[in-house]
Amino acid sequence: MLKVGTVVLGAEDLERAVSFWSAALGYVRRDDATDFVVLQSADDAGPRVAFQRSSVPAQEVPRVHLDLYAGDATDQAAEVSRLVELGARRVDWPLYPDDPDFVVLADPEGNRFCVIDTSRG
Repeated sequence: MLKVGTVVLGAEDLERAVSFWSAALGYVRRDDATDFVVLQSADDAGPRVAFQRSSVPAQEVPRVHLDLYAGDATDQAAEVSRLVELGARRVDWPLYPDDPDFVVLADPEGNRFCVIDTSRG
C-alpha cells in the first residue's frame, strides 16, 4: 500500500524556504544537502516537506498546494497571523466561495498554501 512520504516544493532560495517552513511547521532539517532539502517532524510522523532548487516561478493558481489544518476559526486566525509574521503573505484569491473555511497564503518563495478551519466540517 502506498502512502504520501514527501511533498516537494520548488524554491529559488532554498535557505529562505527551509527557514520559513521549519518555523511554520516546527519541522527539522534532515540533512545538509544544498540542492534538495528535506524537512521532517521531530518524531518523523506524517509526511515530510522537501524543497528542490527551481528557477521556475510559482504558479498563481497552482495545481497542487499544501492545506494546513487549524482547529477552529480562532486558531486559524492566530496561525495566519503567525505565518504572516514569519514571512508569508495573504493572497487576493479570486476563487474564494461565499463564507470560505480557508485562507490562501503564499510562502516567501510564492508557493500557495491554505490554512483551513477544520471545525466547520
